[in-house]
Amino acid sequence: MEEVSLPGDAKLKMKLKLIIFGVTSNLAQIKLIPALYDLEKDGLLPDDFSVIGIGRKEIGPKEFRLYINSILNTKSPHHNHEVDPRIADDLLGRISYLSGDVNDPVLFEKLKQSVKSSKKIFYLAVYPDLYKIIFNNLIKHGLSRQKTGWSRVVVEKPLGNNLKSAQELNSLLLKYFDEDQVYRLDHYLGKETLQNILDFRFGNCIFEPLMNNEFVDHIQITSAEEYGIGKRGNYYDNVGALKDVGQNHILQMLALITMKEPKNFSNKDITSERVKLIKSLIPEPESVVFGQYENYLKEENVIENSTTETFFALETYIDNKRFEGVPIFIRAGKMLARTVTEVAIVFKSSAKRILNTQDCSSGQNALIYRIQPNEGIILKVLVRSHGYERKLTPSFMQFCHRNLPGEPMDPYERLLYDVLKGDQTFFNDAPEIEAQWMFADSFSQKKKPFIYPKGSWGPKQADQLIEKSGRHWLEPSTLFCQF
Repeated sequence: MEEVSLPGDAKLKMKLKLIIFGVTSNLAQIKLIPALYDLEKDGLLPDDFSVIGIGRKEIGPKEFRLYINSILNTKSPHHNHEVDPRIADDLLGRISYLSGDVNDPVLFEKLKQSVKSSKKIFYLAVYPDLYKIIFNNLIKHGLSRQKTGWSRVVVEKPLGNNLKSAQELNSLLLKYFDEDQVYRLDHYLGKETLQNILDFRFGNCIFEPLMNNEFVDHIQITSAEEYGIGKRGNYYDNVGALKDVGQNHILQMLALITMKEPKNFSNKDITSERVKLIKSLIPEPESVVFGQYENYLKEENVIENSTTETFFALETYIDNKRFEGVPIFIRAGKMLARTVTEVAIVFKSSAKRILNTQDCSSGQNALIYRIQPNEGIILKVLVRSHGYERKLTPSFMQFCHRNLPGEPMDPYERLLYDVLKGDQTFFNDAPEIEAQWMFADSFSQKKKPFIYPKGSWGPKQADQLIEKSGRHWLEPSTLFCQF
């Protein structure tokens, strides 16, 4: 498959067509269209690049232009910077609209007449139950043929709801496309703070030699949100916290932090090591604690007496020599004390150190990756306090992402650009998705959730989970990268 090399020039040089099925969907509005604007603004779109948006509504060219303009000028947490009208006009000049129903072959005949490029990307911003219909029509009308060029397909999470459904989805995708054509997109892998973990680990020589059971006492992952499910009751009540963030985001973080160094910094080698790590996880189903925030049952579209969890905590281990015996504690949930996502690698306290008579009970060294907010990498160390008496106190050495020159890329902008390049490094392949679901399904025998108060760190049983080993949860600091 053709992958574009970028020697000293990030701009791609090719004739390329992006076809978005579901251009009027919520996903397209809050993610894709703003990301295309950012790519245009940053000069990363090929000169001969155009977009065809497909939707069911009959929309004229003028009305469609107003629709795109409205999206670009609506500020959101994902896209809150000012829009330059000239850049918006340049992008609008690349986008056209095609109306029709994906069940109607006429739509694909019209699409075939509109697509003259031999290089095509099909972005499916639609429900998964429409995939098969779309794929059948693409094949039937010769739109995904690769004889004189290439074609790629992008699909979004959820990528199944258990191992069986994920395998069925992968079988469907691989019936119509080769694995190197399929881009399973999860925006989390596009986060700069997440991708920087690999650069930090393997670009430096200081910490990686310490990443083993000789030095690491345990690992903690916290993914907390201070808000509830909002109006997502129809979706969330059928999913729960473990499937919503545990099966994907948290396992992705864990893999990047503990995977073996790849032979090369390439898609093949990095993905291979991520898959090996996830497959080596030892689930401890008896350890899991499920929680539900108080008054969850009163949320909109939540079924009566629902036992869906809005919080989970669990313990797991890695079945390899490097991390043998190192426990990993994971907790995640909604309506918690603070919105924060971080990973803490807590180091052992050596009995041999010369100052071991000092009270260091709260001072275990830790390397903390703060994914959000106030993104950074923090090292917790012990230093001497002011005064005549020798007393050690915890302090932090920190690198803050906000101090880097330039502006951070939005995850969707970064991942869309990777699709244009043909770089699958930060996308999930079939074995990775199935390994994630195999782990998550180990905890599918649901226990009744414990009710916890809003604004807490979850049910007290989650504290008991980690405290039985003599450890405790680190409360994420509000001091990181505030200046």
